[in-house]
Amino acid sequence: MSRFRAVVASVVLASSVAGTLTGCGSTEPSGTKGSPERPSDAKASAGQTSGGGSTTGGGSTSGGGEAGTSPAAEKLAADPGTRYTAIAVPQLEGLVCDEGDGGFHYGSGLDMRITGDDDLKEIKGDSNDVADEVSCFGSPRNILRKGTMSASAPMFTARTHLYEKLPDPAAALNRIFAASTDNATSDGRDFIGEAETVTDSALVVTCRQNVTDTFPMTTCFWANYGAAGVVDFFPADDQYVPVESAVPWTRAFVAGALRK
Repeated sequence: MSRFRAVVASVVLASSVAGTLTGCGSTEPSGTKGSPERPSDAKASAGQTSGGGSTTGGGSTSGGGEAGTSPAAEKLAADPGTRYTAIAVPQLEGLVCDEGDGGFHYGSGLDMRITGDDDLKEIKGDSNDVADEVSCFGSPRNILRKGTMSASAPMFTARTHLYEKLPDPAAALNRIFAASTDNATSDGRDFIGEAETVTDSALVVTCRQNVTDTFPMTTCFWANYGAAGVVDFFPADDQYVPVESAVPWTRAFVAGALRK
């Protein structure tokens, strides 16, 4: 059995798949489609990155999330010395963002977390000033369904850690990606295909698609010299968010969320 947690009341969903699916938002009648905007539809706010990187990225590499380079790939610039003290709720055009999981989470260990960063010294702050979890909703709302019931889900949920320093963001991202996806796999996420790594002057991003509680998810991890995080994209119209769309949205989130 799986459960949606709705605003007005809780409803029980029949499911042949084990695990808990918990959502917030009013239930929608069957046939309602949730179609979050693609980055190509968003304007300047989704087309900028911290440090002036391009949203389309340099090159991409495949194969287990290893951050590599190719002749066409853009390289991460030298460490500018920028460090961050807070994570803000970003203002992204076409999206409504707020702290927390948006009232929607899978439960049973299926929510993506950041692990593999034990060797990095985190910056600790007042929990009221550090929004380490942010969810952003599109319009119309993204609707996930199981059986005859449905619930509103974010376009994506992001989790972010701040560090005193990441001397090698690509290497740190490889460790975080490997540990976090291993943990998620053991909890029931089924990763498919190969990871894709895209680098620009400001950020390294590694994305991989997966199936979580029957739903097609696209998950992107990212890192720079002062922070790392994960952005978990929920499906639109029961389809994977393409990596080529997930990467610029990840960059836009980072540009809007990190505060010096």
